[in-house]
Amino acid sequence: MADPAGARALFDFAAIPWPEHAAFAWGASMAGDDGGERLVGVIVAERHRTTAMLHGPVVDTPTAGVPADSPLDPLEIATQLVTAAMDHATALGAATLYTRPHGLDRVWIRLGFIPVPEVALPAALAGRPGAGLYAWRGGTALWTLREASQ
Repeated sequence: MADPAGARALFDFAAIPWPEHAAFAWGASMAGDDGGERLVGVIVAERHRTTAMLHGPVVDTPTAGVPADSPLDPLEIATQLVTAAMDHATALGAATLYTRPHGLDRVWIRLGFIPVPEVALPAALAGRPGAGLYAWRGGTALWTLREASQ
């Protein structure tokens, strides 16, 4: 995303803290009522060496008058944002990704994230608000916590 101001507004709306050192952000938009675009979803990441912490995704889609089979399914938008962020982070050299679940457990599990203890976080990414921690490492859960926390 070129301008994170709209993304930050979505994070504020969802009461999710904005990361201090955002490395990159991905957004999902739809046509707005004014003929422009309306940001409906965002995910932000911060990096430390070969790890990244994903914040979000936050999705705010209109529901009034939207059919059940609409492409505006919030879980599908969240999944697409996470997938894009995973691809981008790994292209930048991240081997391990962390996130707080924010109630999206089925999205994280479907994409290969596993629950891990807080001690798995590198010190540079520790202390972020939220409950629970999931991690993904190169598409596999075969890794030790000792390796991940270094």
